[in-house]
Amino acid sequence: MVNTDKLRGKIVERRMNIDSVATAVGITPSTLYRRLNGGGGAFTIEEADKIASLLDLSAEELNNIFFAQYVAQHANNGQGHRVHTKNSS
Repeated sequence: MVNTDKLRGKIVERRMNIDSVATAVGITPSTLYRRLNGGGGAFTIEEADKIASLLDLSAEELNNIFFAQYVAQHANNGQGHRVHTKNSS
């Protein structure tokens, strides 16, 4: 689930509006409004990437807005991925 409060905050912070973001992403303003209000389906990875670029989001902001709940859910279920590195000795 998208953190819509943070996403709306970033849109305002960048002095943009829903219409301009929707147009840049390639969706209708009504679709973006529905998604921000919990309807209209989920954002695609491509749409999230376009929004991140448009709003100049850092990787951390992108994760906090679009993926935080997913990552937390999988970490809590023991499904998190671990990175294994070679021992350099």
